[in-house]
Amino acid sequence: MNVLAVIGSVFLGFLESLGRLSIFTAHAVKSVFIPPYYPRHLIRQMVEIGYFSLPVVGLTAIFTGAVLALQSYTGFSRFNAESSIAAVVVISITRELGPVLAGLMVAGRVGAAMAAEIGTMRVTEQIDALTTLSTNPFKYLIAPRLVAGLAMLPCLVLVADIIGVMGGYMVSIHKLGFNPSTYLKTTFDFLQFKDVFSGLVKAAVFGFIISLLGCYHGFNSRGGAQGVGQATTNAVVTASILILLSNYLVTELFFGS
Repeated sequence: MNVLAVIGSVFLGFLESLGRLSIFTAHAVKSVFIPPYYPRHLIRQMVEIGYFSLPVVGLTAIFTGAVLALQSYTGFSRFNAESSIAAVVVISITRELGPVLAGLMVAGRVGAAMAAEIGTMRVTEQIDALTTLSTNPFKYLIAPRLVAGLAMLPCLVLVADIIGVMGGYMVSIHKLGFNPSTYLKTTFDFLQFKDVFSGLVKAAVFGFIISLLGCYHGFNSRGGAQGVGQATTNAVVTASILILLSNYLVTELFFGS
């Protein structure tokens, strides 16, 4: 019976957390569409999420494309299928590796920053001060971050796709001895609009998840500096797990049939 009590307690705690997150999500989404708006905060968050995340996303993408080309060559050379490397690189980058790796990198960088910033405001009672000054914290803090994450992740993923394919191209041309024009022709022949579009849809979903969970854990943090640290950790972990889960769901939606 003690084991059943523990399982029931964990399950009820999960449902309670899910309910709080659902209510928070509803308030956050509602605040996006109802004035007043804060364009200055929106632009600041777009720069923070998009522009300042370019170095880490670009480095991740270029080395991913390069390693993917090397590994594909190692495997395909056993079956005399080296000509398929360009197709494998471009499809893998645009469909999966570009969106997922960019989402995980941004979750580690931006999600943690959002949770830490809003969590610090919560434990130092700055959010309570906003409410006292008749400023809705959802509109002032949450809505700009949600919109910025939703808008900037697809831009980052598009850049990551280009850089990742370029990394595979550079390795294939300069190390593996491929013909440049043949490699590019194969890349464009196999690339379809659906491949890029599905990756951008994933990026938008990931951006919403990262911003939402970063804001949620920071907004509900308690207990001083230790609580802020716990909120930061929870934001990154839960965002990473939901990115992987939603990646499967979106892939099933586009390519399941």
